[in-house]
Amino acid sequence: MKLPLRQLDRHLEKSPARVYLAAADEPLLVAEAVDAIRSAARSAGFDERDLHVVDRGFRWNELEAGAENLSLFASRRIVELRMATPRPGDAGARCIRGLAERAGPDQLVIVAINAKLDSSAARSAWVKAIDEHGVIVEIWPVERAELPNWIAARAKRLGLKLTLDAAELLADRVEGNLLAADQEITKLALTSKNPNIDERAVLDDVTNSARFDVFRLTDAIVGGDAVRALRVLSGLRREGTQPVLVAWALSREIGVLARLKYAVLHGERIDNALARNGIWRRRQPAVKQAVHRLEWNHLTDLMTLCVEADNTIKGVTRGEPWQALTALVLAVFEPHVPPTLVSG
Repeated sequence: MKLPLRQLDRHLEKSPARVYLAAADEPLLVAEAVDAIRSAARSAGFDERDLHVVDRGFRWNELEAGAENLSLFASRRIVELRMATPRPGDAGARCIRGLAERAGPDQLVIVAINAKLDSSAARSAWVKAIDEHGVIVEIWPVERAELPNWIAARAKRLGLKLTLDAAELLADRVEGNLLAADQEITKLALTSKNPNIDERAVLDDVTNSARFDVFRLTDAIVGGDAVRALRVLSGLRREGTQPVLVAWALSREIGVLARLKYAVLHGERIDNALARNGIWRRRQPAVKQAVHRLEWNHLTDLMTLCVEADNTIKGVTRGEPWQALTALVLAVFEPHVPPTLVSG
């Protein structure tokens, strides 16, 4: 069955289902849905957890064999699959479908995907099997009009009371990115002596922040500022930021620019393409310039480099993650990147 995210907590107050699917472009919401399912499963006696991160060369046959060979006296366990896309391939589709159809009382399956479940994937046999035998958690983006209330409610959980202006300002700052919103709210909770947060408190927090974050990096990418981009990237590395988060932000931004470029090349007005892709009004001038500046072949090359950097970070291919990310950022600005930056 399909279940809206807002109803998940109430659903989990009862006995959990045997199989769940959570898929969306919002990694924060997917992670929190999976956390809630996992917590309910543990309360129901599922003491063991098998985590499988699906990447290139993943051995689906071994997962399937392990699921079929449960000992009669084995403890109840969670089988958790994390996938980057809703396309597991033929072997993966057969395996997940089998897990859903054969799910028993001693095994709970969670499939988590940090990507939207598009119409093609939604019609696939493995998704239909989960729909029939378990629960598909429907996770929708938080729209701009809803974002201030979402921010205020999330801040309230951490003991903060945001004014309407403060919530609006934070919504403008994060531009719809829930991971960024959560990051800013958590920082306010840790650093603010007064739980009552107004617009001035948010402005002071932003002004006094010396952190380099991934969103400044993508701003530099869009703005065509190579020096700033490399400086921010260096700051992220010094602060111990996980390379996977940087790779995610870069691939997402480059993917958006590629979709916009494709739309314009096929006759769509840039303003319509920006609106359709949810580009915030304040960013639209810079994004327009980036779309005009970057050629289609260049963007497709960059998307290939995103995949290569991701494979390096995950250990699929040999290499140093930060070197791969640096190469990706430099490639964005070729052939216009200053020679001193390349040699440095």
